[in-house]
Amino acid sequence: MATLSVPHDIVSEILHRLGVNDLLRFKCVSKAWCSLIDDPDFAKLHLSHSLKAGTNLSLVPRGLDGGLLSVELHSLKRVRRLKHPLESYHDKFADLLGSCNGLLALMSRRDEISLWNPSTRKSRMFPAAAVEISRGRLRRGFVVYGFGYDRISDDYKLLQMAQYYFSNDDSIKSEVKVYSSSSNCWRRIQDFNFYIKYKLVHGVLANNALHFVVSRMRRSEPLVAAFDLGTEEFRLLELPDCLGTGFSLNVRALGGYLSLTVSYYLGVHVWDVHDTEIWVMKEYGVRESWTKLISIKQSEFILGFNYVLPLAFSNNADKVLLYVDRNKFMWYDLRSRRVENERDLGGVPRFQGVEMLVVSLVAL
Repeated sequence: MATLSVPHDIVSEILHRLGVNDLLRFKCVSKAWCSLIDDPDFAKLHLSHSLKAGTNLSLVPRGLDGGLLSVELHSLKRVRRLKHPLESYHDKFADLLGSCNGLLALMSRRDEISLWNPSTRKSRMFPAAAVEISRGRLRRGFVVYGFGYDRISDDYKLLQMAQYYFSNDDSIKSEVKVYSSSSNCWRRIQDFNFYIKYKLVHGVLANNALHFVVSRMRRSEPLVAAFDLGTEEFRLLELPDCLGTGFSLNVRALGGYLSLTVSYYLGVHVWDVHDTEIWVMKEYGVRESWTKLISIKQSEFILGFNYVLPLAFSNNADKVLLYVDRNKFMWYDLRSRRVENERDLGGVPRFQGVEMLVVSLVAL
């Protein structure tokens, strides 16, 4: 029987619609298939299809013990523990610095950083940049990170921002460095002279920029700062013009949009949440494009929540998956304005922080 020859572009069109596990097995079919699947351009095509179709998505929560889990997004089932490259016999801790194109940026207690693809199990290891701030009488401080891909330079970048301050006034010293995967080195860039509000929250990637909640003074109203991965410059984004007073902010990426969670408080404590609004910026950088997507009153929906963060849209975009406090997920129906299917991850210990991950073939 004569061998049937299928054109290369047809083979590529078929294969890029498959899952990563299948593709890794199919590398054994022939040298041509192996070469195709290992091609960086094929990895980009496969990633683009997954992102457009909303497939191959999972959640990666970090447990309070520092271990990482993987949870299928739409079913919230198939929970499994991830064995990451920073894990040792004595210590499985990994801080989640960010997620982008199927890669996770992780950090160990020993300041080792790994850019890791859990699907292909390939990683790159390097040390965090040394902080060179002359502290003097500056006793308090912290370091936050942000991870993303710059489409213009075709480069993955990791942002490191160190900030130290006095405990009794508004004086600060900051230091900003950027790691480039293409050059495999750190370099110092301009300083950042706004106060970073949350020392345990890393940058949120949306629209080719990393976003942080900041303020002009430590106790002033919160703002949103964006670090452009292309120009490597900071800018402030304008907030919706109809916000009230006495609120806190959180930023997330939601369906390709920058998302803003506004939590209003009745009292001075974080557990006195009264109302939560979730906004999306439909046209990036345009203040008038902020659109209120969800408004939740604690008395009507969720008893005793401290915070709510949006994670993803459903397949037909009529629901939003919400992450509530430290161990609960729920779907919010945008049509009925009701919460559905509140659930925690049965048998899974409490966790702190969660990232979205798309399964991909991307390599550094």
